[in-house]
This record gives sequence, structure tokens and C-alpha cells, in this order.
Amino acid sequence: MKKLSILITAFLFTITAMAGTLKITQNSSNANTHKLWKEKVIPMFEKENPGINVEMTIYDHEAYKTAIRNFLQAEPPDVVNWFSGNRMKFFVDQGLFEDVSDVWKKHGLNSQLSAARSTMTVNGKQWGVPLTYYQWGVYYRTDIFKKYGLGEPRSIADLMHICATLKKNGITPFTIGTKYLWTAAGWFDFLNLRVNGYDFHMGLMDGNISYEDKRLDKVFDIWGDLARKGYFIENHASLSWQEGQAPMLNGDAAMYLMGNFVVGNLQEGGLTGKIGYFQFPVIDGNVRTWEEAPTDSVHIPSKAKNKADARKFLAFLARPDIQSMVAEVEGMLPTNNQSPAPSDEFLKIGFKVLSESAGLAQFYDRDTNPEMAKEGMKGFQEFMVKPDREKQIRKRIEKVRKRIFKK
Repeated sequence: MKKLSILITAFLFTITAMAGTLKITQNSSNANTHKLWKEKVIPMFEKENPGINVEMTIYDHEAYKTAIRNFLQAEPPDVVNWFSGNRMKFFVDQGLFEDVSDVWKKHGLNSQLSAARSTMTVNGKQWGVPLTYYQWGVYYRTDIFKKYGLGEPRSIADLMHICATLKKNGITPFTIGTKYLWTAAGWFDFLNLRVNGYDFHMGLMDGNISYEDKRLDKVFDIWGDLARKGYFIENHASLSWQEGQAPMLNGDAAMYLMGNFVVGNLQEGGLTGKIGYFQFPVIDGNVRTWEEAPTDSVHIPSKAKNKADARKFLAFLARPDIQSMVAEVEGMLPTNNQSPAPSDEFLKIGFKVLSESAGLAQFYDRDTNPEMAKEGMKGFQEFMVKPDREKQIRKRIEKVRKRIFKK
């Protein structure tokens, strides 16, 4: 009897030791995402894993970009959400993310997450799990386009005609909020991909090409022309991307170059049935069509205390049913190829666009060195306000490139 009691006690101790508190982060700016994780994602995981209690800390999206740099080196949570590609690699190189290749192998993720595998791989190892990805493009007011007899542009000439027509009728063609800089980078990325193609763009991102290279002249010429003609809303440098939605909601602007996550906000703002989407138009017919598709991911900090349960959580988040649930609320696409096809019209379009593209870039601040991205985006924002300073701005950005990449 005494022996049985000891065995039961040992068993209970083992169960307790195996389970515990799992601390995770969430930095989505979507309130519906917070609700989903609190009411469905976390309860589902806890039900399937009795004894594990998940504690979620919600951060402001922009503040999180600074916070993660600090807590990863001190006392980090057990699971953090972040961005794949170069943004992930920055922390991998510092030894701040855990190698989770074992999770990929154990759960067959190499085949299920094959499309995003390269974005999670450094030195042949996987350092996190991709959760969602999404298309960028131009979202526009279909009612305004219809009013002025405008169709979706096929070329940059078509787009300039649309802009001129809207401007003539008192409507600013494009809204944008560049307060946090990254939205301006979307314009640079698309213009450069359409003018110079993927290999040149990634060469620039890797620090191998000068920002004063003559092949970038056309990029800044087109961009500067848009800015000088007043095709962007005024005072955009003082607006966040969310605040930049207001001119489109009230009809003062007709288009927004943005990621698909903007759709839910526009619909909630009263534009259901009044939103259309088109790919960034062709500039050079000899350049293949590359798209932007940023991938959001989850990782285990190397200093996490509960890595065993964190690995269970990553495997849970990689499942097709969980990815579909999260992606639908976020207005994004699941990275698991076993997930059901999206039902939302914009996600259907996005899936088609990304599937048919020549290839995918992540985004300026995910494809290049973080310090380079910060300085580059400062320059892009300034250029959109003061395009006549192009020469000085490019010279300044180039000086930073040389210092960072030593090339």
C-alpha cells in the first residue's frame, strides 16, 4: 500500500512538472484577433493540454517592435510573435531564438508549410513557425471609380490617368499614413520590383547595390511625379496607417496601397460592397510580376523558461484548422497548405495573385537589415513630403548602407 502511495505521488509530481504556465505575446492591432485568441485559440489549446495555463500579454503593434528587443535579452515569455525573413534572422544571429527544427520534423511541417519554409530557415535550420501571410496591393473605392468611369489599371500610364481624373474632380488619388514609416516602404518596394525586378531588389536589400545606382532613378522619378502632382493626401507624415483610412472612408481619397488586413477596417467603417482590389500595375512589360507577401510567425526565445510546452504550442499553431481560424479573422492567408481554401472574396483574389506571381518578397523592413530599414524608411517618408530632396536623401541612405554592410 505504501509503495502504491509513493508511485501515485511520484506520478502526480511528474504530471505537475510536465505542465505549467506558458507565457505568450500578441501584437496584432486587430481587436477581433485578441478576442479570437482569448475565446478560442487559447481555450482550445488548454483543453487539449490539461494542466497548461496560457498567459497572454497584448502589446501595441508599434511599441512591440522596441519591446521585443529588450525582453528577449532579459526575461522573455515562452512564445513570441514576430516576422519571418531578415527580421527573424536578426535575432537568430544574436542567439535569441530557439532552433525548432525538431518541431518541424516531428509534425511533418516541412511538407505542410513548404511555401514559407525558406522564410523560416537560417543555416539549414528552422527558427519558428509561420502562421499567416497576405497580399499587398491597391484597395479602392469602386463607387468613386464608377462615378468617373474609371477601370482597374493595367499599366502605370493607366494609373496616372486615374490619378489625374480623380485630382481634377477634387478627390486625392491615394491616402496613406507614414508616421510609422513602413507604409512608405510599400511604395518603394513595388516601384522597384516593377522597374528592376526581384534579383535587383534583393541585391539592394542584401546591401550589395548602391542607393545611388542609376537603375533606381526611374523608381524615384515615378514616385516623385506622384508626390509633386499632389496624388497623396497632405500631412500623411503625421498620420498612422489606421488614421490614413479616414480619407478613404469619407470619400476624400479613392485608393490605398496596403496589405489585405486593411479590408476589415474599411468594411467596419461602412464600405462593405464598395471596395475593390487591383495589383500594383506593370511599369516595364519585360519585368516579371513579383508581389509582396509578408509572413507573420511565432518563435521560442532561447531564454524561455517553458520550452517543452512552447514546442507543443508551436505545433498546435501550425495545424491547418488553427491557421485557418486565425487567418480568417486577421484577413490573411494560412501558410499551411492543408488548410481549407478561403471563402472571403479578397483572400480568394490574394491567393490567386500570390500563386500566379513570379515570386514573393517579404517587405522592405523584413528583407533588409533592421538598422538599414529604419534609416531607409526615414528617407522614403521625407522623399514623399519633399521629393526635390531626392539627391540628398539617396546620398544619406547610401552612406548608411556602406556603414552597415561595409560594401
